[in-house]
Amino acid sequence: MEETQRRALRRGRARLVAELRVAPLWDPLEDRGLFTRTMVEELQSAGSRGDQARQLVIDLETRGKQAFPLFLSILRDTGQGDLADMLMKECQCPLVPPQLAELRPVELELRGKKHNKNVNLPERLSIPVQVESERPRTPPAPALGLAVEKRNRDLVYELKADPCGHCLILNNVDFSRDSDLSTRVGSNVDCKKLEKRFKSLSFDVLTRQNLKAQEMVSELQKLAQQDHGALDCCIVVILSHGCQTSHNQFPGGVYGTDGKPIPIEKIVNYFNGSNCPSLRGKPKLFFIQACGGEQRDRGFVVDCDSPGDEAPGGALESDATPFRAPVGGTDEPDAVASLPTPSDILVSYSTFPGFVSWRDASSGSWYVETLDRVLEQYAHTEDLLSMLLRVADAVSAKGRYKQIPGCFNFLRKKFFFTCK
Repeated sequence: MEETQRRALRRGRARLVAELRVAPLWDPLEDRGLFTRTMVEELQSAGSRGDQARQLVIDLETRGKQAFPLFLSILRDTGQGDLADMLMKECQCPLVPPQLAELRPVELELRGKKHNKNVNLPERLSIPVQVESERPRTPPAPALGLAVEKRNRDLVYELKADPCGHCLILNNVDFSRDSDLSTRVGSNVDCKKLEKRFKSLSFDVLTRQNLKAQEMVSELQKLAQQDHGALDCCIVVILSHGCQTSHNQFPGGVYGTDGKPIPIEKIVNYFNGSNCPSLRGKPKLFFIQACGGEQRDRGFVVDCDSPGDEAPGGALESDATPFRAPVGGTDEPDAVASLPTPSDILVSYSTFPGFVSWRDASSGSWYVETLDRVLEQYAHTEDLLSMLLRVADAVSAKGRYKQIPGCFNFLRKKFFFTCK
């Protein structure tokens, strides 16, 4: 598919999601070879009509050179010619970044005049460097950089809803005596910071405190079973003790207040495309403040002293617990092939698998404290992965013992938060 056609589908996506009647399309899409029966059934299982329309438009971009004209023909055959006309107009409309839209009238006036022979104007309406440089004021470098970054709409998740999604925070502080797990002093500091931060980033935040393992599972399933069709994203934050677990996809586990572990991959898979259709194609972000094991990293010698060589004042604690082998053996290797692809998922861990994650009793965990600060400073200009690199760099420089956050990234595009 040509780039102009892809761009037309993206520009028209909002109207298509709102107005497209998908039911009459399924048979023609299959009959004309755009989709197989299996693909059509998968689209039909995407959720509501709007969700099906959204996924159809996204998948059309992958269906070859003839996909766009065939889709227009099918729209007209099913009485939806107005949508076909809209897409044709969008296909003929040039790409103008919203941040530079004010330049368009200037270029229209230039086209209506007789130009000097030495001046080379583009054949198509665009944003030439010559015209842009004639503006009396040049945007500051950060703002211009963001405009260039976000003009590649095919590489950026669109967040248009308000709120843009749900954010569930599970904060376990007090554990039962039978669990042999200590009170996580300082976790409430983390929780309050993240509540405030994600509310400022246009999320509807729900916090649940001191839950047993099954109660945590219930809250996660309840969130996954909601209709996210009108939303663009979902966030899950877990603040608890952690451990190593057997896994196929995502390492580590977190504990309920009763001392029972929940594998991270089980948590993540509640929200994958098979179990949560209304979040298909939408970013699902998980932030885990918990230990990945019991190892304490003393670091290695470098040529210069790391900043913050000693940890801030206050007692340091870790969220580590011993590794517990799963009961009843391990998963068979053959089971891996049947697992759904974890697309549009990012899991950010506070520490490397197998190592402890440090928490200060007064200021909270190193990871959350740094994450909150980085989001405050950079969320309006940088994508999530760039900010997580900043978090990893800052946390790795702390303390006598060392810690390095990391992530398992299965996002297909860059993710920019919406800042109020």
